[in-house]
Amino acid sequence: YKLPSPEKDPSPYEAALATMQRHNIGAFFYIGGNDSMDTVAKLSAWLVQKGSPIRVIGVPKTIDNDLMYTDHTPGFGSAAKYVAATVQEIIRDSSVYSLQSVTVIEIMGRHAGWLTASCSVLRVNGETAPHLIYLPENPFSVQKFLDDIRQQQKKHKAVVVAVSEGISLSADEADSGFFSGVTDPFGHKYLSGVGKCLEHIVRRELHCKVRSIELNVMQRCSSHLASLTDLEEAQQIGAGAVQAALTGETGKMMTFLRAADHPYTIQIGSVDAGSVANREKLFPAEWVNEQQNNVLPAAVDYFLPLIQGEPAIRMQNGLPVHYII
Repeated sequence: YKLPSPEKDPSPYEAALATMQRHNIGAFFYIGGNDSMDTVAKLSAWLVQKGSPIRVIGVPKTIDNDLMYTDHTPGFGSAAKYVAATVQEIIRDSSVYSLQSVTVIEIMGRHAGWLTASCSVLRVNGETAPHLIYLPENPFSVQKFLDDIRQQQKKHKAVVVAVSEGISLSADEADSGFFSGVTDPFGHKYLSGVGKCLEHIVRRELHCKVRSIELNVMQRCSSHLASLTDLEEAQQIGAGAVQAALTGETGKMMTFLRAADHPYTIQIGSVDAGSVANREKLFPAEWVNEQQNNVLPAAVDYFLPLIQGEPAIRMQNGLPVHYII
């Protein structure tokens, strides 16, 4: 739910305040992404204006890793670990066939390509695939995409390509069904499968075995491949949010500040939530190769610490236990 301007409609703010007063709530912690930080900024400012002592603190959480002023976001490390492990399994499967093939893997990322780029960590274990990586921050040309695949086919029988869901195809390049025109309550357009669209194009133009795989919601809910570092840092930043509220801060979003890669160390900080709201942190251009079809080693150095460690997974009857509220 997107909060309206309080000048236009104060009723949601008044209802929230009444609920918090009724339950004797002194601090409200809102966990989410840049849309959520818009809520934190608006609600906090309104409460301050009304003279309320209730503190409002934003706690970052998004697998997209696209929040400004924080090194990374809780949730991203676990999602990146799942993506890398799954892409590795797809690589193994595609490599056993003797036919020339192309596999297009569609990974979440509407405007920011962090999650797609994260599968580059496979290189530290000697993988050469994915051979091509396309991010939404860079211009995308179907003709160049096809030429890139042709070049990779000279070196690899099974070409594996990772693409962000948000790469931009023009209307004349894409199948008409790719653009649904539907938006969510925050104005984000629903996409309809860029991987499948590229699969059709490759089959038509290159006449080889091709398939597309959309990782879909598994990227954000596969807790059996969580990063222990991610889980521990989520607790740390939550504790930091409580401490910030107890010391009187409000209208803030907690942040991670990376002090070093080797050894990996972070610190907890905070920024005004309004500076994060409705903005996106894009994947750094300096971490993308000149051909804009892959990422550079600096990206691997950034990603690798975030996927370390394996939590003890509680199992029941051979399956992971889910804690359902």
